[in-house]
Amino acid sequence: MRKPWIGGVLAAVLLLGACGDPGSGGESAEAPRPPGTRTSDAARDRPPAEPSGSGPASTTRPRAADRAKKPDKPGGSRATAPKVLYLGDSLAMENQNVLGDQLRTGLGARYRSAPYSGTTLCDYLDGTGKDSLVPDKDKAAALVRAERPDYVVLQFWGNAWGYTPCMDGITYDKSPQKYFDRYAADAKELAAQIHDAGGSGADRPRIVWVLQGPDPITPDRVRRVNGLYEAQARASGGVLADAGKAVAPAADRYTWVEKLPCTAYEKRNPAYCTDPSSGRTALHRDDDYLHFCLAPTTAKSRPCPARSPGIRRMTAEITRAVGSAG
Repeated sequence: MRKPWIGGVLAAVLLLGACGDPGSGGESAEAPRPPGTRTSDAARDRPPAEPSGSGPASTTRPRAADRAKKPDKPGGSRATAPKVLYLGDSLAMENQNVLGDQLRTGLGARYRSAPYSGTTLCDYLDGTGKDSLVPDKDKAAALVRAERPDYVVLQFWGNAWGYTPCMDGITYDKSPQKYFDRYAADAKELAAQIHDAGGSGADRPRIVWVLQGPDPITPDRVRRVNGLYEAQARASGGVLADAGKAVAPAADRYTWVEKLPCTAYEKRNPAYCTDPSSGRTALHRDDDYLHFCLAPTTAKSRPCPARSPGIRRMTAEITRAVGSAG
């Protein structure tokens, strides 16, 4: 029997555009549409918006041994207040303000974000120039040199289609192995550029690789992309933040669902438990299977303006991972 959400998922594929279609196939600006469907101009492929940074961007910081100390809760020990740089695609674009709030509140962190919708790892590499959706000033290495972060958080869905020019037309649906090989090479190179830009020893930032949530169209793709992140973290002393697990069923990490049971926090805060009568909360809109913002997608990418349980769950896990790595 056809599952009732499949029709909505297929329609959502047509609406994602530059926001992160996971492999709809083809390299044209607009994916083919099934008969009877329509795609608005606002939802078609479009250039990413300039990122919206959260908080002032400080270009200097004390070195690792001299960083400011922030008291923990009364009775606790004192801990360093980290500086965090957050880079990524449309998921990071919508998450960035909530993550900044959680990092500042929970860890006293200093924070800068520079996400661009529609991007993949190669967009943040030096040397991609006009073939990148990210300008030179916001390449990972340039921001690391300017901001001197303690942690660089990378959140990429793994855009697997033909929109991102620096992927040279490599797509998951046409050449899966070539896609994974290229993605692994880009992860290795991006880690090297970040580390080289950060210096050596205690001054070198640690990279936090954010593991992604389930993909209802190509579930094995996300599983393998997450495996590449895990391997790169092991190889280069990185940190893993399994944000995707927080938006997946407890019994099956790679099964996509639109709703999950409300957590204790969500039950205490009704705005995050969208269907209290059933004890379940919405992670996605019913017309967008990928993003976690419960506000409608707009032509201009933006931080999510609506309280969204999926975003809070993911950013809480990223914050926990950063705090535990210190």
